[in-house]
Amino acid sequence: MSSESNLTDEQYKQKMQRRQQVQAEQIEKSIDKKGLIIINTGTGKGKTTAALGMVLRSLGHGYRVAIVQFIKGAWEPAEKAVLERFGDQLVFQAMGEGFTWDTQDRDRDIATAARAWEQALAYIIDPSYQLVLLDEINIALKLGYLSPEVVIAGLAQKPELSHVILTGRGAPQSLIDIADLVTEMTMIKHPFRAQGVKAQPGIEF
Repeated sequence: MSSESNLTDEQYKQKMQRRQQVQAEQIEKSIDKKGLIIINTGTGKGKTTAALGMVLRSLGHGYRVAIVQFIKGAWEPAEKAVLERFGDQLVFQAMGEGFTWDTQDRDRDIATAARAWEQALAYIIDPSYQLVLLDEINIALKLGYLSPEVVIAGLAQKPELSHVILTGRGAPQSLIDIADLVTEMTMIKHPFRAQGVKAQPGIEF
């Protein structure tokens, strides 16, 4: 039982008023806008899904958005079919050829990741894009297909108010250090591992 449940109505009201005051003071000191570097990493599901939620919010505000998909580009996700309805407001580049165990060619994977990064950087430095999603780029970094130093140098060139989201497990510490918002998804249970349930439409793709 929480400590708040033991409070009288008047004590609870006073506690909530203090919280409200602290929150108001924090907001008063806050800056209005800042372009963010956002990382969704960890072993759990939902990294790309959370990023796509931000994509939809940005599109809803009328912002231009670019998505560059690393590693998983051989897949045709249902999200792409939905997002393409936004027309010129959004560009979606699926650059990867699949997971490394699909291609089984490290040199080809490195070359593909380099092309994807070249395209991604063009969007990052373009001020007309308010949000750029680099989907599964952390996997490319973890596998050594891209250098963290190259990516960090590219992120330093983004316009002041533009946001960049980087997803995928295994985000390098050097990238985490320069990020503004980092979320680690932790897997507690997974239907494939626990029950042998294959990926399903509407859930995984």
